[in-house]
Amino acid sequence: MRYRLAVVLALAALLGGCSRPEPRPAPAAPQPTSASPTPTPTPSTSVPAPLPGFVVLTDLDPRIHADIRYATPHNFVGRPIAGYREPLCLLTRQAAEALRRVQDAALASGHSLKVYDCYRPQPAVDDFVAWSKRPDEQQTKAEFYPDLAKNRLFADGYIGAPTAHSRGSTLDLTLVDEPAASQPPYRVGQPLVACTAPRGQRFADNSIDMGTGFDCFDPRAHTADPRITGTARDNRRLLQRLMTDAGFVNYDREWWHYSLSDEPYPDTFFAAPVARSSVG
Repeated sequence: MRYRLAVVLALAALLGGCSRPEPRPAPAAPQPTSASPTPTPTPSTSVPAPLPGFVVLTDLDPRIHADIRYATPHNFVGRPIAGYREPLCLLTRQAAEALRRVQDAALASGHSLKVYDCYRPQPAVDDFVAWSKRPDEQQTKAEFYPDLAKNRLFADGYIGAPTAHSRGSTLDLTLVDEPAASQPPYRVGQPLVACTAPRGQRFADNSIDMGTGFDCFDPRAHTADPRITGTARDNRRLLQRLMTDAGFVNYDREWWHYSLSDEPYPDTFFAAPVARSSVG
């Protein structure tokens, strides 16, 4: 009897083992909805590959100023963005070398460059997309898109996915007088003023007057918008001339956005975080 019972148990174990399904990848996390609470970014368990041939811009040229907004709460989302572990400008060496030539020319005119954003990792783009699907999160609308519905930001081309920033040769920048004036720190909760307001009323960025603030989602931020006249128009043209002479091309909907025309990774979108460790 004991022998028959042992045989039955062994056969059952064998059949159970054969019928166990193969392991499957974990399902993708559900996308947040407007009813979902704001997610807290969690670190990925995978380690993205290092960025090949990238440099920290201010290591290559410490004369260039940096104000990396997506590593801070002063941006159109209102909090630091996923993937920005350090407030650094990372670029391909080719783009950084070209930008050093722009800095030389800018200094000759009494100005200096200031970068707002450079390489943008794919997780940051995913963060923007997820944020765009939560209509109730509009803490900074009064400053960055005062006259535009949030659901038009992607449709009107102010935010893109994927973005050229993830290829490492695109950046957002402005000009400051040299020596640069001090810039008051941004305080969370301070009264917001529209980015289209006159200089002196909007956020006291130490940029020379470009007609709007950075990341201003409004037609007046288009590089050649006819409503921008006088000094602000001249300043935009100066930045465009300096960048074009060094091989950069402007995105005409954003006076601050430039891409290196001969970029080394035109078809590659990187995911490594903005951190010194990503450049090796």
